[in-house]
Amino acid sequence: MANAAVQRTILKALLSLPAPILRLMSGGGVVYQGGRTLDPRLQFLAAAGSRAPGLHTLSPPEARAASAQGLAVLAGKPEPGVTMQPMSVPGAEGPIPARAYRPQNQDPAAPLMVYAHFGGGVIGDLDTSDVFCRILARVARCPVLSVEYRLAPEHRFPAGLEDVLAAYRWARSHAADFGAPADAVAIGGDSMGGNFAAIVAQEMKRKGEPQPYLQLLIYPAVDVASETASMTTYADAYPLSRATMDWFMGHYMGPDADPADPRLSPIHQADLAGLAPAVVVTAGFDPLVDQGEAYAVALKAAGVPVVYRCYDRLAHGFTAFTGAVPCADVACREVAGLVREGFEGRIH
Repeated sequence: MANAAVQRTILKALLSLPAPILRLMSGGGVVYQGGRTLDPRLQFLAAAGSRAPGLHTLSPPEARAASAQGLAVLAGKPEPGVTMQPMSVPGAEGPIPARAYRPQNQDPAAPLMVYAHFGGGVIGDLDTSDVFCRILARVARCPVLSVEYRLAPEHRFPAGLEDVLAAYRWARSHAADFGAPADAVAIGGDSMGGNFAAIVAQEMKRKGEPQPYLQLLIYPAVDVASETASMTTYADAYPLSRATMDWFMGHYMGPDADPADPRLSPIHQADLAGLAPAVVVTAGFDPLVDQGEAYAVALKAAGVPVVYRCYDRLAHGFTAFTGAVPCADVACREVAGLVREGFEGRIH
């Protein structure tokens, strides 16, 4: 941890250099793709990351360790005014680790947010989303329950999804334990966590159960076999490339899985009417940007209240970059603000 702190200090000093110098140190000029300009700090991080082995060249355990080490350097400081309590909650096949975040300024009318971290269903843990969950709790003034679902390939689809579903259902019965109104529960996540969050809302509709209070989908993977233009335009993007996404899905999906199954690719659900109000967020430099936007458009066309934001200068995974990229920190706070507005019924 001390080593990570030293590395974080050095990195912060480097990233405070003027944009032209950062671009020069990154080996080139402005990165402009698909009508978007990449933040120079992310350009610097991408150049540094290109010198390390790609996640798709590693084994899952190696990728988890490498990701955790890298994210520890990029993460921001814990948000003040938020307490965190480790706990466990029922998963589909036994208890799973979780963390409960409670802000000092909690609104007793705000629902409990169940949150699932990113990682392609293969990497990531509670630390991955720790800083963002604290920001979300403080700015949205709600309790947040972050859950650590089972990972592939040890536990392939639908194990992780079933864990999040089980945790969501448990939370719905225990919301009052977190200071939220009884039965008032929202669902959220980023990347694969966003995939799970979208499917939870759809699954509640399929089963005739109450909808979440709100669904928060941050750069969600909603089409595991997507061939949209952004999959090509940003195929070599940092930190999520097309090769890495294919590696994730190769481990996550079993040999008999159908990519068009709505429980894998929720954008393929034919009827989206009646789903919970949604905050959908994408990053510009991300192979998934087109599919996230398409899902927001499809939800709105089905009559679902939606607010959509694309952070053009940012890249996939920005919720974990708050200590290194100032505009990522700003974006996270804006997203949490949108959630707060959603809780107040201001999504139309």
